Amino acid sequence: MKNTYVLESADIKAIAAAAEAEAQKNNWAVTIAIVDGGGHLLHLQRLDGAAPISAHIAPAKANTAAMGQRESKVYEDMINGGRVSFLSAPDLKGLLEGGVPIMKDGQCLGAVGVSGVKSTEDAQIAKAGIAALGL
Repeated sequence: MKNTYVLESADIKAIAAAAEAEAQKNNWAVTIAIVDGGGHLLHLQRLDGAAPISAHIAPAKANTAAMGQRESKVYEDMINGGRVSFLSAPDLKGLLEGGVPIMKDGQCLGAVGVSGVKSTEDAQIAKAGIAALGL
């Protein structure tokens, strides 16, 4: 039998606070989503000025990163590289950079998805949030 790790409430609060701090430091209006390992939404925060659509895109990016256990950028790169068949992959809706899995000892605990600025900046915010866990 295998032991698994799970995100706890304190972890989610730490990730959210660090991600928000990174966004505010750069004056970026974004939505931040945190999901568990199954892609289920645990936290959603739309910062002031973030576009309404970002509240749909951020959870989709997080879900894709959690379910695929890899950054959502991987899928974007595959599609841009010509593997357009990934557009038909079931339940993968956030195929843009900005979804980052939360990994510990090879296990995916969940993911952070961010939307609202350039995709590289979305990923920067997500990674800043995850760094708060000190994994």
